[in-house]
Amino acid sequence: MTSLNPWTPPEAVEAAVLKLWAKGRILAAAVGGDDVFPLTLRIRGPESSAVAARFGEVQAWIRALEAGSRAVRGFGYDIVWREVRHRQLGRNRIPNELVVPSAAEGLKLIRKQAEAARFSSLAAATFETHTELKPWLARKPLVALEHARDWPRILAVLTWFRDHPASGLYLRQVDIPGIDTKFVEARKGLLSELLDVVLGRVPVAAAAGVPSSFEGRYGLRSKPSAIRFRLLDEETSLQGLTDISCPTEEFTRLRVNPGLVFITENDVNGLAFPNVRDAIVVFGLGYSLDRLAGAEWMQRSRLIYWGDIDTHGFAMLARLRSYFPAVESMLMDEATLLNHRALWVGEDRPFLGDLSLLTDAERQLFEDLKTNRFGERLRLEQERIAFGALLATLRTLAF
Repeated sequence: MTSLNPWTPPEAVEAAVLKLWAKGRILAAAVGGDDVFPLTLRIRGPESSAVAARFGEVQAWIRALEAGSRAVRGFGYDIVWREVRHRQLGRNRIPNELVVPSAAEGLKLIRKQAEAARFSSLAAATFETHTELKPWLARKPLVALEHARDWPRILAVLTWFRDHPASGLYLRQVDIPGIDTKFVEARKGLLSELLDVVLGRVPVAAAAGVPSSFEGRYGLRSKPSAIRFRLLDEETSLQGLTDISCPTEEFTRLRVNPGLVFITENDVNGLAFPNVRDAIVVFGLGYSLDRLAGAEWMQRSRLIYWGDIDTHGFAMLARLRSYFPAVESMLMDEATLLNHRALWVGEDRPFLGDLSLLTDAERQLFEDLKTNRFGERLRLEQERIAFGALLATLRTLAF
């Protein structure tokens, strides 16, 4: 056969079976998925008129197919023949179909018997304790096979979480024989998929209000979120400390009573914020402003928010006002924006929703940014604002 010969070669059968393997369909069938065997491959062969004209090539093609068949090799595929009649050559048999009769034959053909045996053992072990995972194994058999070496430990983790659905423990405190924290940390994605099935959870991506963190979703205690703040009045330091970070719960219980609380998004702005009498600055929270909501002591202070002049900056301001209605904004006005025209940059993904907790001036600037009045998707980041502008603004505030 020449390289230009269009007739189906014996290698096409192996390629077809390998394609099914790569899709996971062979292993899926072993745990309830659709059967793929017997697999019939319709072949391209010579037309009856070509048998005489290319008789030698036809015979060589037939010999190649026969050499790869079960009849010769003892495994693989069977040949289904069709009869052709020729005026000069009489009756002849031509291969019409190649049939792989069973999964066992297909696995031998592609040399995947060992992998299939591992999957079979893996599935059997799974069904001893977690029959609910059968549909998942049928959907993602190759994922399970990829983790075959670790599968007994993965099952042990699933069993522990099933038996302790709301432990309230740190992951470090979870005691499963042969399993350490790093094992779970390195496999959170896979474990989340499996635990959603085992525990009957709605996938995180489809569930509103469901914790997205592994710890929050599966009843573990999460690392406490922290709030960082600076005391801007040297006379009110806490035993000499002015730059403090503490868990959110502790922040809400602080026994302080500052006259003024600045809240700024950017870390560097918080660190560089100048001294102000009877004031503190909270910084670095971004959209996590809800952490401040429980700090009732802040309700007694004058609150000033300084964020980026962009759509998200105003969204954060509105969110903060939902917790502290009296909060003011600073350096988030049209004059500041226009005075720093050379420092404008683009906003990758503007917030295009509606905001109800802005002042008239703030809402107008927010709408101007949304509608690209000053330029397409522009923003002025707070760290680009001249430090002198901050100092000048602080001098105008009536403390």
